Amino acid sequence: MSKRHPIIAVTGSSGAGTTTTGEIFSRLFAGEGFRAAMVSGDSFHRYNRQQMARLAAKGQFGERNHFALAANHIDKLEALFYDYGHTGSGQFRQYVHDEERQLIEAGYKPGTFTPWGPLAPDTDLLFYEGLHGGVVSEAFNIAQYVDLLVGVVPIVNLEWIQKIHRDTNRRGYSQEAVVQTIVNRMDDYVHDIVPQFAHTHVNFQRIPLVDTSNPFVVRDVPTEDESLIVIHFREPSDVDLPYLLQMITGSSLSRHDTIVIPGTKLSLAMDLIMRPLVSELMAHKPFA
Repeated sequence: MSKRHPIIAVTGSSGAGTTTTGEIFSRLFAGEGFRAAMVSGDSFHRYNRQQMARLAAKGQFGERNHFALAANHIDKLEALFYDYGHTGSGQFRQYVHDEERQLIEAGYKPGTFTPWGPLAPDTDLLFYEGLHGGVVSEAFNIAQYVDLLVGVVPIVNLEWIQKIHRDTNRRGYSQEAVVQTIVNRMDDYVHDIVPQFAHTHVNFQRIPLVDTSNPFVVRDVPTEDESLIVIHFREPSDVDLPYLLQMITGSSLSRHDTIVIPGTKLSLAMDLIMRPLVSELMAHKPFA
């Protein structure tokens, strides 16, 4: 971890809500005037869309599974975190999503990557959002470089519902294909994704208040007002829990290190919790 070049990472599986969390952090950085190097975990996938399709056609699901460490350039992610913590720079690239109009207009094909290149100079911090920001394995220890590690973890049935809804409605996949993807990823989800949440500083877990016992027949994602958010702090002394209880209507403590809030209060809670933590990181950052 580096006080000179702080690193913040949000980790969670596909469909968990890490992108939304990233948007909340972006607004926070802009409001505080912090210049953040924004990095997406998608850019560290080993295979582009066409290569993954070929692997899937051969039935090589273990190789093509994004959750699997082997299907990602974890070595390059660790190198980026190490380099940024020591020098404030590092190598990254971008994955070209279908909605990345600017990159597409620049000549990049959806489902591919831009070339590796340096981060923008003179940033205040690095922000990562993706699958592997808290990995600790025999070969890698990504978590050791992260100053603030945040987990976004809906209960698994809700996570599946969100993924099915997103991939069928926004990405045009059939429900059968999405369910098969979930099945193919399960082993890697258990071994490569879930253990990261033991290393996070804060976990946000969304829990629905409606029946999701069979996520494969649920047609609508439970709304914010049909959900609760369980927020767990590794070190509760890092936050002012009485202040949070006062500021967040309907909140309560379930344990000494855990606060429960209405689903509609997630953005407010993230701001109240994260803004002081980020500001503290930046306050300890020596400026030239």
